Amino acid sequence: MPKRALLSVSDKTGLVDFAKTLAKAGYELISTGGTAKALRDAGLTVADISDITDFPEMLDGRVKTLHPKVHGGLLFLRDNEEHRKQAAAQDIAPIDLVVVNLYPFEQTIAKPGVTLEHAIENIDIGGPSMLRSAAKNYRSVTVITDPADYTVVAAEIVSSGDTTPATRERLAAKVFRTTGYYDALIANYLAARLPEPEPFPETFALPLRRAQALRYGENPHQAAALYGQFPRHFQQLHGKELSYNNLIDINAAVRLIREFIGADPTVAILKHTNPCGLGSAPTLAEAWAHAYATDRQAPFGGIIVVNRPLDLPTAQAIAEIFSEVIIAPAFEPDALALLSKKKNLRLMVNSETAAPAPGLEIRSCVGDSFLLQGGDADLVSPAVWKVVTKRPPTEAEREALLFGWRVVKHVKSNAIVYATHDRTLGIGAGQMSRIDSSRIAIWKASEAKLSLKGSIVASDAFFPFPDGLIAAAEAGATAAVQPGGSVRDAEVIAASDERGLAMIFTGQRHFRH
Repeated sequence: MPKRALLSVSDKTGLVDFAKTLAKAGYELISTGGTAKALRDAGLTVADISDITDFPEMLDGRVKTLHPKVHGGLLFLRDNEEHRKQAAAQDIAPIDLVVVNLYPFEQTIAKPGVTLEHAIENIDIGGPSMLRSAAKNYRSVTVITDPADYTVVAAEIVSSGDTTPATRERLAAKVFRTTGYYDALIANYLAARLPEPEPFPETFALPLRRAQALRYGENPHQAAALYGQFPRHFQQLHGKELSYNNLIDINAAVRLIREFIGADPTVAILKHTNPCGLGSAPTLAEAWAHAYATDRQAPFGGIIVVNRPLDLPTAQAIAEIFSEVIIAPAFEPDALALLSKKKNLRLMVNSETAAPAPGLEIRSCVGDSFLLQGGDADLVSPAVWKVVTKRPPTEAEREALLFGWRVVKHVKSNAIVYATHDRTLGIGAGQMSRIDSSRIAIWKASEAKLSLKGSIVASDAFFPFPDGLIAAAEAGATAAVQPGGSVRDAEVIAASDERGLAMIFTGQRHFRH
């Protein structure tokens, strides 16, 4: 009995040539609908699925392959005598090779204005069922869901008349990854339509498609790849391929600049995901000067992000140092021409005009576990900040406190930022004690020859002891902003009052581990 192949695809790339190889190798071809027509138009002999099942396609094509003669032909164990007897009794012949790719649900829901009804009609039922049946019985059945695999399968069939066990097993694994991805897309699409979507359901489906392989991860000995896609508002204009570390830094830079959408022209410089300088001013060039003045050493090899189209004066200033990535809403032509002379400098357009709604943040954990949390997108409005000291902040101090609070939210904990209303002066990040972060921030300001007299200090979490606050006062800070919530808040407040500092409690911390 000749081997049989069932072909039913939405993506017909390479299908005809592959089917011709099968036919030449002696396979009997079975097909459905548009796939059968395409094969016949190419001059191939094809049996309709209804000829095999003795049952018509019905319900607008919803039911055509969901039949025992299809799934029995895929699933029965060829080396099981009882299975063979049952198959023969029901006139079920083996199906040895299946080529199926699924209705384009992903592309359908990506279209603007797609209706629920149209989306549902593009949920494939028969395709995943056949793929799963064939993959379950991969010891005997070859299953293909990706046209990229035609070449390997065709070569093996031409060479030996069949595929190798290793190829069949690899393709079976690919099938279950494909159907898992497909089901996750559908689950998330439907879940997002619920009046009250469940933020942390009992099971969590995360559909991810590999976008590109990366040269390596954080270090050259670590393999890495990017899954998913950059949002449509991102575009790389110039420079070499983005690295793993670039992508991590870009994520941090974009989150930071979102705090300044609609604000004065603002420039932020980041290194290893931490801000090392940020400034706002009437022009980008002035904002760059403010940001760069905070720390003239750390920006080497850093990430620069701006909230205005990058102009030539700013580009000329930035070009004086080595940077890895520059991100802007747009690049003016002369600025782009100048920066493009740096062969490896990555230039990224981020045309995002409004901060998106907070999504989920996902982090791998011990073993095969993952941590999920809601995004830390919002800042507590200054309108509800609580003055806890005898002296309230002046209007100028309040502006500086808001500026510092926006920045410190994006510094790794323990985080301390000294700032004025339009620039950072000293940043301390990632220390095991808050007093050490404060000392580092003071030292960095001193290195940059920046006075902290009249500055404000922002702390991402509460001061657990008065020492951090005292250090800030001694350095010249006149006001502080912090979440509050320490058992020693009263001591910290008393230390502020003794030194004439104004202090705000926001009631919301911003740890970044």
